[in-house]
Amino acid sequence: MSEKILVIEDDASTMRFIEYTLEQEGYEVITATDGLEGLRKAQDEHPDLVLLDIMLPGLDGYEVCYQLRQKPETTVLPILMLSAKARQHDKDIGLKVGADDYLVKPADGSEIVARIKTLLTGTGGKSSNT
Repeated sequence: MSEKILVIEDDASTMRFIEYTLEQEGYEVITATDGLEGLRKAQDEHPDLVLLDIMLPGLDGYEVCYQLRQKPETTVLPILMLSAKARQHDKDIGLKVGADDYLVKPADGSEIVARIKTLLTGTGGKSSNT
């Protein structure tokens, strides 16, 4: 059974790129285009990891991450934030609200996959590398 990745991203071209990249690596990909849908799918679909944009309609990625960390069933779910927000302050907030890693857009597909593999094997940790 392949590992399931929930991608919460509102930009259609970015979503297609990520979905294609992850499917080529054998992951099952679930998508959501806003924060509320992402929260619902995180609870209903039981993904192995969440790839989360910050700038989303409705609830932003920071709030989604915070809420996922508050629920017992998603408190340890690996979360990789992927955002165009590149300032250190933005990364610090992402990690403070509970993200396990933070990657700046545009990101190379191989870098996204490498970060996901690290988080899924449990060898990741709080990181602010870009």
